[in-house]
Formats: sequence, structure tokens, C-alpha cells
Amino acid sequence: MDESIRIVWYDLPEDGKDEYLKWLHETYLPAVMARPGILWAAHYRIIKSDDTIQKLSKFVGRSEDHDSIPAGSDYALLIGAGSPHVFFKPNIDDVDAEDPVVQEMFAKRIGTRIVVTTEQARVDGPEIRQRAPATTPGPFIQLGHFRVRSVEEEFDLSAWYADYRLPTIAAMQGAIAARKMVTVAGWAKHVVLYEFVSAEAHHTNFMNHEILAFTDGEWTNRVVKYTAHSPGSPSIGERIWPEE
Repeated sequence: MDESIRIVWYDLPEDGKDEYLKWLHETYLPAVMARPGILWAAHYRIIKSDDTIQKLSKFVGRSEDHDSIPAGSDYALLIGAGSPHVFFKPNIDDVDAEDPVVQEMFAKRIGTRIVVTTEQARVDGPEIRQRAPATTPGPFIQLGHFRVRSVEEEFDLSAWYADYRLPTIAAMQGAIAARKMVTVAGWAKHVVLYEFVSAEAHHTNFMNHEILAFTDGEWTNRVVKYTAHSPGSPSIGERIWPEE
């Protein structure tokens, strides 16, 4: 099972962006896939044109140190492994540091923010047959990454995912799967990944559920108000590598 995901969020300058993406997709990621313990890799372009997501991003809580957190949010690079230890033995950053070309290309990234996660729970959606187990996530995703303010909220959040959010995704048309994760490294403690077969499936089915965040008295509304999200969270993205 792919119970750990390393996620890197970042921006790119217009100058050199095409060169970086070509190198990442054709050279770096295929090489990463060949490393021991790595099960899959996927690169997503974050979409910032959805009105509901942009409204939600403005509505959710932020932490007091929000302005000091690296704010890259145009791309999300996900790498899957069976355990978080895969990313630390050897340390993936140390391996990359040995290659001057990798360092040169990574220097182009802006506002880089990294987490390494371990899985807390997952559910399969009606479209789970769209991909094999422990392989690249779906072509369209939504990512949330955040902290909460108190121990009491930790318990409420876990109950919300177990009793409400994850069962809802498990029955939602167009959903491939959902994973609730916690981090072993990184600013955010909680990360959630929703996978859909398409942007249309997400917009048509998930957004009708997500707008409950704006309704006073709803459990979702309470959760959204006490979560302190990282820059750019929540976000939606389309996979740009691999293409299939």
C-alpha cells in the first residue's frame, strides 16, 4: 500500500518555466520512480479559477504565522511510498543535493513548501476501478493542508472525517478515493487528498457538498472555522504528469 505521500507545493517564474517542466517530467520524475521504495509520482497544476474554491480559501482560518510560511501554490508534486521512512533513508533531499543539475533546476522554484505524510484513513469511491491500487492518484484532485487550534478540535476533526466527510466521498459519483493523512514532517499537521475522474465530476458533485462550509450550524462550517490552513489551501488541481 502507498501509505505515505511526500508533497511539494511551489511556484515557478515565467522565465524558464517550460524548461523546468520538461526536465521534471522527462528526466527527474522518471529517475525518482526508479529509486527503491518509490511507488508512484504525480505532478499537478493548481487551478485558481473556481469561484467556490477561491471563496472557501478566503473563508477558512489561517494561523498567526501564516505570512511566514512559504506560499508556493501553483504546482503540487506528489510522490507515493509504502512508508514515510522511504523518504528519509536515504533522505531524499540529500540524494537530490548530490546532483548539481537537480539543484540548479530546483533553484527555479519559488515559495517551496514540503510535507511528508502517513495515512490515517482512506475510502474508495464509486470510480475506484479507474486506477489500480498503489498507483498514481486520479486526474483531478482537491488538497487541504492545515492545523487546528486545540486538543478538543483534534477530536472533533477526527470524528468529522470518520462519521461524515469520508463516508460522503465513498458514495459520491465521480469520486475515485479520499485519504486523510497526518504529517511526520512539515508545517501542516493534517492533509486530505480527494481524487476525482474529472474537473466536471468534482464541480458537479463535490462542490454541492462543499458549500455547506458557508452554512451556519453545519458541522462542516464549524470545522472550517477552526482549521488554520497553509497558503493556497484548499486547492484543486489537474494532473499534468503522467498524462495517462
